[in-house]
Amino acid sequence: MNNRAPNEARVIPLRPQTAPPRADGPARPAQPQERAPRTPAPREPLWRDLVGDVLRRERLAQERTLKDVAESARISMPYLSELERGRKEASSEVLAAAAQALGLGLSDLLSLAQGELARHTLSRTGRSRTSPTAKYDGLCLAA
Repeated sequence: MNNRAPNEARVIPLRPQTAPPRADGPARPAQPQERAPRTPAPREPLWRDLVGDVLRRERLAQERTLKDVAESARISMPYLSELERGRKEASSEVLAAAAQALGLGLSDLLSLAQGELARHTLSRTGRSRTSPTAKYDGLCLAA
């Protein structure tokens, strides 16, 4: 009989809890290794966050409401809100419709988002670029 709650997760450890048996004696509990505290690397922005920021900024610059833009793009107002907040990954058709409702082309929307990504990358790494592909500032989308 299972005595766990129906929504309780079962945790399976990936590493053994004890050290492997030694030849000279019984097994003993594994000692946690001391590590120097790592400073987390700055989080790379997600594409959906960048696109959502551009959509919201353009909508607010035009002083339009979510409802107005959503109706013009023929998408639901809650979905457009989720796109602007970076909660949803939109298809290219939805992005094109939202961009068109704001008087932009899909290429304009993607170019603005790419500019945001380039600014974020430059501010994070300073002016020194370490990536072999960092000399290119363009955007390349492949299907």
